[in-house]
Amino acid sequence: MLATPPAFVPLIDFPVPAPSPAETLTFLFHRGRLLLRTQDLALPSAGQVAALDVDLTRAQPVGLWQGRYCQALWCDDEALPDASVEWRGLRSLFNVLDDGFVGLASRAAQLAEWARSHHYCGVCATPMVRLPGERCFKCLGCGMLAYPRISPAMMVLIRKGDQVLLALHKHSPSYRYSPLAGFLEAGESVEEAVHREVMEEVGLRVHNLRYFMSQSWPFPHSLMLAFTADYLDGEIRLDENEIAEARWFGPGDTWPEASSSVSISALLVQAHRPPQPE
Repeated sequence: MLATPPAFVPLIDFPVPAPSPAETLTFLFHRGRLLLRTQDLALPSAGQVAALDVDLTRAQPVGLWQGRYCQALWCDDEALPDASVEWRGLRSLFNVLDDGFVGLASRAAQLAEWARSHHYCGVCATPMVRLPGERCFKCLGCGMLAYPRISPAMMVLIRKGDQVLLALHKHSPSYRYSPLAGFLEAGESVEEAVHREVMEEVGLRVHNLRYFMSQSWPFPHSLMLAFTADYLDGEIRLDENEIAEARWFGPGDTWPEASSSVSISALLVQAHRPPQPE
């Protein structure tokens, strides 16, 4: 599952004394893509980072991992000095690199994007400064504070006896059957969002909500909160702007191909999937 490695220690402030470039792991991004060595898909060396002539003063501390300091940084230009390094989207690393490494990269990606998008105050356009001791930028003009954006989203697997409801979401990159999902609206609880999204997307009412687990999802800065719920009443009625198809799957049905094992969606479905014949 995509998650931060257990031995990782997060850092908000820059370590003192500053570690040498050779002791530093740099997660460098351009428009959400991570710079990796072409040969082994490892992080670039200090020399390879220096060859890109990026401004290291805008690096953000991420934490300590495997005894080395990790920092997040972004690059305005995608041009590369040679073929020894390449830009890779995080999705392309699923089931290719270790889940813990990709989870750490996803954390770094969100921090890099937060720093990149807060050069200036969104209220008065004054340059922002980083506050010590907090993951926060502050405007010295009007005092506006900017923390990393986290967008909570609910996911729910609806159960009806020994069946579960799966849907094809029109805007999903994978376009696979999955539980229903949607972002929270301002002012509503996660439970309220579950009921609203289920009614909006498939026209059903549910009850007996049970929390399953959560997962940070860096596309671009979601926090997925997964639930199960029991069917109460209603007939499937699709929101045709969001859902291409929705149907019940039970023990006697041919189930759709499982999605990437790194996602909370896959774990939620797998936990309720009937045993497969050997």
